[in-house]
Amino acid sequence: MKGIDPGASPSGTGCAECLAENGWWFHLRRCAECGHIGCCDSSPKRHATAHFHHTRHPIIASFEPGEDWFYDYTTQDFVRGPRLADPRWHPKDQPAPGPAGRVPDDWESQLN
Repeated sequence: MKGIDPGASPSGTGCAECLAENGWWFHLRRCAECGHIGCCDSSPKRHATAHFHHTRHPIIASFEPGEDWFYDYTTQDFVRGPRLADPRWHPKDQPAPGPAGRVPDDWESQLN
């Protein structure tokens, strides 16, 4: 399927940009084409959507444990997708929001 590479490994276990900026995220999304891990649109920085605008990689998958949905930015709808390369999700012991130690006490008021 266009926009999905089932063999692309995740770029890490957390939002690449948030980790580089010493930031935090609410939930994580995985680019189904290249494996980039970015934060969701409820997160303060919305890095997954920014990745789409920068690369035009159209499909993301949830990187939250147990969630198996895919979303297409170009159609603004959920789509079916294949099994992706492991690890499919971030570690189950990784908190959401995360990462541990960086989430502010008033995190709920900072969500989009």
